[in-house]
Parts: sequence; structure tokens; C-alpha cells
Amino acid sequence: MHVGYTAAFQNPFDALSDAEVYRQEMRLCDLAVELGFESLWTVEHHFDDYTMCPDPVQWLSYHAGRHPDILLGSGVIVLPWHDPLRAAEQIALLDTMSGGRMILGIGRGLARIEYDGFRVDMNTSRERFVEYARLILDALDTGYMEYDNEFGTQPRRQIRPRPAHPFRERTFAAAVSPESMPLMAQLGIGVLVIPQKPWDAVKADMATYNQVFQEVNGRPAPPPFSGGNVFCDASADKAEAMAREWIGANYGSVLRHYEFAEAPHEGVKGYEFYTNVTRYIGRHGAQGAIDDYVNLMPWGTPDQILAKFETMRSMIGCNAVMPGFSYGGMPYDAAEGSLRLFAEKVLPELKGWQVEPLAIPGAVAV
Repeated sequence: MHVGYTAAFQNPFDALSDAEVYRQEMRLCDLAVELGFESLWTVEHHFDDYTMCPDPVQWLSYHAGRHPDILLGSGVIVLPWHDPLRAAEQIALLDTMSGGRMILGIGRGLARIEYDGFRVDMNTSRERFVEYARLILDALDTGYMEYDNEFGTQPRRQIRPRPAHPFRERTFAAAVSPESMPLMAQLGIGVLVIPQKPWDAVKADMATYNQVFQEVNGRPAPPPFSGGNVFCDASADKAEAMAREWIGANYGSVLRHYEFAEAPHEGVKGYEFYTNVTRYIGRHGAQGAIDDYVNLMPWGTPDQILAKFETMRSMIGCNAVMPGFSYGGMPYDAAEGSLRLFAEKVLPELKGWQVEPLAIPGAVAV
């Protein structure tokens, strides 16, 4: 099993300076590599305290040089906010500099604050995502991009440096809604599964994805990546208390960033699933939604965490996980203690699980 580390750069309610958040989070990234995690990940977000990494490729480029023996995961680059030619160039450059170590994670995003900030109509997000994903992956295969479609015209131009390694087997998309699974299968890409709904529902979604992938591409689908928020402690009671406080605080920041209480996705094309999230919160209350989210996450004693990861593996067949340890404004000494205990008691067991290896050119360096 491949085990990576996800950094979120959260600063709820601006409790610290952004510079201090970055200092601490970068320190934990270095520590995670030192403790044996095999990849570093972050996710693109903009404009508020939810997750402060506006450019995952730039961030990963720094770590490509700082840590020459790890893989580099973008979980995710939100394609509708980017010019596809520039995105392809940036991806090719990072992969060339790192010797084929990039894992390309992509998504379409769903926060109104971000779509409005980039002046992109959310009603076009799904079509933009599909078109941009195809353009970028084709460009990374062929070495050039050219198009004339509803979103613009691009004269034929080369991608330089030329992509040196294929990306088809190492591109994954965030998929939460049931409609997204067959779409990713048709694109021929893998999926990133972050715990957000009951595992039985995710298992059913994955079954649809695997079936469509085989039908369209004539080969089995790649195993998915998965993740989640971890808190590890020798005491089950303390682990639960910390999880409910800080993973709960993290989901509170999710509710604020995506404005679910205000139903921002009502009537927006392609976001029908997320109107159900608003209705769910209306039925169960914010605290009920927070409690359900916390219960999905892999927290507890080392043995409890291993059991929860085994549930993930049995349900969806993942061969890699990239959990996060610092979130929701948790004190950094608590995050570090959890990370160290996980690395001592859980990480060796996870890495010993026999699964299908990653199809990443630079993975031989790990």
C-alpha cells in the first residue's frame, strides 16, 4: 500500500497569520517525509481561510527539489479555473524536473466564492472539466495542443519541455456525486475517493465506475486513491474526543466555504447532487452532518485506524491512501503527536499490505 501525506493549510477564522500556518504546515510535510510517507499532496483552493494553496503545481515543484525520493500529488487542480494550455505546460514542466514523479489529480470544484472570483459560470463547470481534461491529457500524450470549441480557440502550439512520461495511468479525478463516476470512467482516468458519504454508497458508485471503465476502455480500471482526516492516539477516548473536536471543526469550515446552508447550488447545472447535501443538512442540522462526517474518518487507536483503512480497502479496492493530520485549527503539537504515533504504529503495517503497485514512472525512486 502506498501511503502519502496531505497538507491542507487551513486557518479557520484567521486564528494565526497565514505565514505562520505555512511555516508549521511545511515543517509537518518535512517531518512526514522523514517518518516514511511516500508522497506529498495538497488541493487547490482560493480566496478564504478554508485551504490556502492557490497553486498546487508551484507548491509541488518546491517539494520536488527538497525531497527527491517522493511522489508529488495534486489532489486536485480545478480545471475550469485554468487555461488548459498553461495547465498542460505547468504539469509537463513539474514532471520533467521531477523525473516522472507527479500524480495528476484533477477536479471541477463547487464553491461559489471561487467560481465568482475567477469569473467562470458554474453552469458550464462540467462541460469545461470534461473538455479541459481531454485537451490536457491529449496534449500530454502528443506534445501539442490545438482546439476550437465553445470555450475558445487555441492555435496549435507545442508543449515544451515535451512530456517525457505518459499520464493516462496516473491521472485521477475527485468524484463525489454518482454522476461523476461513469464520467471519469469514460475519460479513462482513475478516481480520488475522499470519505464523504457511507461506504456502501461509495462501493456502489465504484461498481458502476469499474463496469463503465471496462466497457469503454477494454481494460480494468486502476485502483482508486483514498484519504481522510486522521487522529491517532494510544487512548481510544482521547482519539475520539480530539476527532470530534477538530475533524468536526474541519467540516464546519467545509460548510462555510461551500455555503451549503444557503443552497448555492440550487438550479445550477451539474450540481444537482449538492442540493441534496443542503437538504440533508436541513433535515439533520449542521451538528448532525458534522457528526456523520466525523464517523466516516479513520481516527482512533492504531488498531482502530488500521481496521478503518481495511474497511476502505475492502469496500473500494484502493491501493494508496493520502490522509491528512493537520486540519480545522488543531494545535500543531497535537497534529505532530498524532502523526508520529501513526508513523510508528500504523504506517509500517499499511505499507506492508500487498496491493497492485502504482503505475507512476518515478515510483521506482520511492
